[in-house]
Amino acid sequence: MEELKQAGLTENESKVYLALIELGPSLAGQIARKTGMHRRTVYDTIEMLIQKGLIGYIKENNRKLFQASNPNRLLEIIKEKQNLLSPFVLSLQQKYHSTKEKEETNFYKGKEGLKTIFEDQLNSKEILILGASPKAYEILQFYFKWYDKTRKQKHIKTRIIATDKKISHIPLAEIKYLPEKYANPVSVNIYEDKTAIILWASEPIAILIKNKEITEAYKTYFELMWKIAKN
Repeated sequence: MEELKQAGLTENESKVYLALIELGPSLAGQIARKTGMHRRTVYDTIEMLIQKGLIGYIKENNRKLFQASNPNRLLEIIKEKQNLLSPFVLSLQQKYHSTKEKEETNFYKGKEGLKTIFEDQLNSKEILILGASPKAYEILQFYFKWYDKTRKQKHIKTRIIATDKKISHIPLAEIKYLPEKYANPVSVNIYEDKTAIILWASEPIAILIKNKEITEAYKTYFELMWKIAKN
C-alpha cells in the first residue's frame, strides 16, 4: 500500500484499488465489505479513482460494477506528474545556479566531507596543490585510486608542490619539491575560483572558500613557490 501512496494515492484510494484488483468487477457494497469502509466513503473514493483513470465501470441489471484499470496506469500517472513537474524543477535549477554563483565558505569534517571537495575538483580544468601531504593517501587510500583514475579520464592536469619524495608517479601530474623542513599537515588545493584548505589528520577537516580574489591571491603565491621549488 505504501507504494501506491508514493504514486499519489490516498490511503482510502489504495484500499479500494487493491480491493478491486483482488475482487474483480464488484458492486460498491462488496467493496465496502472488503475494505471495511463506509459505503458513502467508498462512493467518494471511487469517484476520485475514476478521475485518475484507475477505475472504470459497467452497468449490469441497472447496477454499476466497478473494475480496476490495468496497473500500468500507475506508471502513466507518475510520468504525467514528472512532465508537469519538469518545468518547475528547471526554473528551480536556474535559481539555484544563480545563487550558487555567490561567494561562499563551507566547512567540512571527516572523510566524506573531503570527498565532496575532491569530487568538486573533477569539474575543473587544472588543480594546483600547495603542500601535498602523504597522509592524504593514507587517510583516503582507496578513494584516491578512483579519484586519480577519474581525473585522468577527464584529462584534468595537476601541479603539485610537496616536501616528501614519496609523493610521485601521480597520473597527469607535474610535481616539484621544497625542503622537508617546510613540511606540515596542511595543504591548499586551488582550482577554478575556489580554494580548499585541508588539515590532514585522523579526523580531517577542510575549509572551502569560493572567492575569485582569494583564489587569485593563492594562485599567485603558488606560482612564486613553483619557481622556487625543485624537480
